[in-house]
Amino acid sequence: MLAFTEHRGQVLRLPWENIDTDQIIPARYLHRPRDAGYGEQLFHDLRFTPDGSLRVGFPLNDPTKAESSILVAGRNFGCGSSREHAVWALLDYGFRVVIAPDFGDIFFNNSLKNGLLAIRMDEQSIESLMHEEGDSTILTVDLSRQSITNRVGVSLEFDIDSYRKEALLKGESEVQMTFRLLDEIKEFEARHITENPWIETP
Repeated sequence: MLAFTEHRGQVLRLPWENIDTDQIIPARYLHRPRDAGYGEQLFHDLRFTPDGSLRVGFPLNDPTKAESSILVAGRNFGCGSSREHAVWALLDYGFRVVIAPDFGDIFFNNSLKNGLLAIRMDEQSIESLMHEEGDSTILTVDLSRQSITNRVGVSLEFDIDSYRKEALLKGESEVQMTFRLLDEIKEFEARHITENPWIETP
């Protein structure tokens, strides 16, 4: 998993509610192997018209937002199906952080398992961070301090589960995190067998 410590980047605002995983990455692209990448298909049917031209008015089509790496979304972002590809598409395009009032539960968990930092933050707090300078908001997200800071010094803290935080900081999967406890697991298994000798061992 891609480690996350601190990230400074431009914000792309996508304030619509209920953006589901099929809008993030349409189902017809899910046959692609993981190493082929999904960034080009991110928000495909929102970004492009049926004839393949850029859809006027979609925020990601604004040339000044092309390098954005922090997505500020509306309520219930990532709802719908459980496809992990939605998270891959955001990462492959270049996003490292998604901030929204709330998320689809499966999308939220998939994000944190893949190195995409998903932050729940109420709308009033989000607005307080939005400081436009030349139509560009820049935020610094510090996972260690659990803080988000804008260019004029407004800083807010966010909550994150301690286990997920440690995994992201170390860039380790759940399996790798479990292996850290291997000695304790072996000790437990040995003690359990000693205390319960009637249990058959393989």
